[in-house]
Amino acid sequence: MIKYLSIFSFSTWKFMFSPVAASAAGLTFLETVLVCISGGVFSAAIFYYGSSYFIKLSLKRKARKYARLKEKGKEVKVPRKFTRTNRWIIRIKRTVGIYGVTWLFPLFLSVPLGTIITAKFYKHQKHTFPLIVIFLVLDCLIISTLTFLFKGIFVQ
Repeated sequence: MIKYLSIFSFSTWKFMFSPVAASAAGLTFLETVLVCISGGVFSAAIFYYGSSYFIKLSLKRKARKYARLKEKGKEVKVPRKFTRTNRWIIRIKRTVGIYGVTWLFPLFLSVPLGTIITAKFYKHQKHTFPLIVIFLVLDCLIISTLTFLFKGIFVQ
């Protein structure tokens, strides 16, 4: 039971590496796929539907930080909106579109961060969350298959 919970919680955050961890923990292919998918989809649902709350919370924290600095008499520099990371995210969004964003961001960034960014750009489209779930399932199947195929080659 502890193995399942640890892999579930690991896949809610770093989905890309959870099938490898599940395989190392001794789970079967089916157990790996089911536990990793359930953790990823659970996390994606929480952060997709709660994205507006998390974005507002981030903005409030920044506003409080700058208000405290102003109260202390320090000069407050407003941070640039278009940082290098923001430009990179916008460039990827324009290049790959909704399908690439719903596939790449939750996989390579992390499920919470990728889902929040995806929701920020595409929450108004009805098929955004189902696309995230479909790509999480496909990614889990691909990564799990590769992990179990190459497990015998690298581990003797």
